[in-house]
Amino acid sequence: MTPSAGFLAHNWGFAIFLLGVAGLCAFMLLLSSILGSKAWGRAKNEPFESGMLPVGSARLRLSAKFYLVAMLFVIFDIEALFLFAWSVSVRESGWAGFAEAFIFIAILLAGLVYLWRVGALDWAPEGRRKRQAKLKQ
Repeated sequence: MTPSAGFLAHNWGFAIFLLGVAGLCAFMLLLSSILGSKAWGRAKNEPFESGMLPVGSARLRLSAKFYLVAMLFVIFDIEALFLFAWSVSVRESGWAGFAEAFIFIAILLAGLVYLWRVGALDWAPEGRRKRQAKLKQ
């Protein structure tokens, strides 16, 4: 048997699976275009959610701080994911794994302290913080 024939014989199940997926996708697209509604109108293009018509514009101006907090949330979620995986295998990793996890946490903690010192975690603008500091005195 040639190497290419052996390769095909080994992967025939995967090829059938891919053909089935492509056929199913084509079938669903064709069926939705045949059975789908063809009517057009102004109401068709309006968003409609939870039985309520939209009021106002969907274009809200958000502060960049919201995106910063979202990025911090994602970063620390990934940290939690890595630490969970480490905690599952803590016995197998031994002291070397403990040291690596400690270094990982220390680096992330240093990043958090840096963000705190730079002021990236402060929500209030500088003027409002100064007024609040004067009121506390």
